Amino acid sequence: MKNPVIQTPVLIVGGGSVGLATAIELGSRNIPCFVMEQSDRPAEHPRATALNARSMEFMRRWGLGDAIRAAAAPPDFPHTALYCTGLNGFEIAKVERPDHGGSRASSVSPEGAQRCNQIWTDPILRDGATSFDCVDLRFRWKFEALEQTDDLVRVTALDLARDERHVIEAQYVVDCTGAHTPIRRALGVALNGGEGMTYQVSAYVRAPNLWDHHAMGKAALINFVGPGGIWRNLVSLDGRQLYRFGLRGKEFYDNPEAIDVPKLFREVAGEKAPFEVISVGRWTARNVVADRYQVGRVFFAGDAAHLNHPASGLGLNTGLGDATNIGWKLAATLSGWGGAGLLPSYEAERRPIAARNVAHAERMNKNNRGQKPPAEIVDDTPEGAQARKDMGERIAAALKQKFVTDGLALAMQTGEDPAPPESISDYIPSTYPGVRAPHAWLSQDRSTLDLFGDGFTLLAFAQDNEPPARLQAAFAKRGVPLRVEALADPAVRALYERDFVLVRPDGHVAWRGDGAPADPLSIVDRLRGAA
Repeated sequence: MKNPVIQTPVLIVGGGSVGLATAIELGSRNIPCFVMEQSDRPAEHPRATALNARSMEFMRRWGLGDAIRAAAAPPDFPHTALYCTGLNGFEIAKVERPDHGGSRASSVSPEGAQRCNQIWTDPILRDGATSFDCVDLRFRWKFEALEQTDDLVRVTALDLARDERHVIEAQYVVDCTGAHTPIRRALGVALNGGEGMTYQVSAYVRAPNLWDHHAMGKAALINFVGPGGIWRNLVSLDGRQLYRFGLRGKEFYDNPEAIDVPKLFREVAGEKAPFEVISVGRWTARNVVADRYQVGRVFFAGDAAHLNHPASGLGLNTGLGDATNIGWKLAATLSGWGGAGLLPSYEAERRPIAARNVAHAERMNKNNRGQKPPAEIVDDTPEGAQARKDMGERIAAALKQKFVTDGLALAMQTGEDPAPPESISDYIPSTYPGVRAPHAWLSQDRSTLDLFGDGFTLLAFAQDNEPPARLQAAFAKRGVPLRVEALADPAVRALYERDFVLVRPDGHVAWRGDGAPADPLSIVDRLRGAA
């Protein structure tokens, strides 16, 4: 008997981090969605580890912040980035990141960046997504084909467990299937950008209390420098005993089974440190962005839309930003108040951010690859010391921009007009339309960011009721959800720069002013994509 057609407002193809985040965004707004994932379990080999402050703000809004912190590196584990010749060798350069990790907030966010690999992040996101009755998550469902009309997208999928084919009809599809997505290729969307691939092998290693066996101290990210360049690194995954040991080179990628991983690990970690190799995997890194983020009713998010070298840890974080953007816009459209221009604004807003982040990752990776250490770099001689000093100075110039990216994470712009210039490392709060609304504490545990998420939010710092009343009437006339929050704190008013600041569901500033807008309806129509 032929299986009945499955109908859903939104089909999410791919149940990794970005797909699950998109499902949470829809589920939290009571929008039914169907998520199909080809595998039946989270990744067992480590992938992305760094969750920046903005991603942790998303986790906070989804109610998952505590679970991420519990699974992350211990609060006292330093997020230090280190360059050295070996753990028992010589230090060359170092950058500390005191605002990362732990349970404390920073001065610019209620959340600190965390180190929580996708091995643990994805199950937490999965629990978050399946907590909503309107989210239908199916494992071992493989995408096979897609066709679309003006009104719907029809997808054929194979239930691998039952060897049954199903047809799913959706109003919209979000492709979260990753770098090798069959959907993007089927729709003829190309990737363009950087200077080609780099070839990588990573070993998943268990080395309990590794820092007890060397004098370099605890560090989250370690790059090893030798006469052959910077081609090995060690990434702490849990701040306890689990690491990703990375090797760069086509010779490793082509023959991963021939690599003597224990020998290479001992060369940098020393002979006395006990360890075991859990698994070995290979992958390629490219710095590219999809030419299009939308084809008809199909949207691309995460690695299906952009790929970058893991330098600066921007890949997963950029993908989570995609999910929060497309999520509220799909919900608005399906709820009837989003205009015809709202969904196309996803590409207009997110693609420039991906291009910026990909370009930054390429610069940082090129800086590492471009280092040509002299042979004496590892020698305990005056010449070796001078070589390390010279190289340390060259590396230090890029270290802050590589490992401290608060400017990129927290000053994301979505407006059409360029806001004040961004800094890579330093975040400068602003309420310029299009930027993320700034954080300020309203009470001991409540941030201004906790006011945003359901619909639009108007922060009213002045006592005049005319602007809120006029805006409320305009929003109500168009059926767009709006909540007014009266705030009296003069310090928060100074931070927000205007008497009235209107914030979108994703926490980005939509409008600001010191009085009522001349034409509130035109503002509402523009914000809902109907202008």
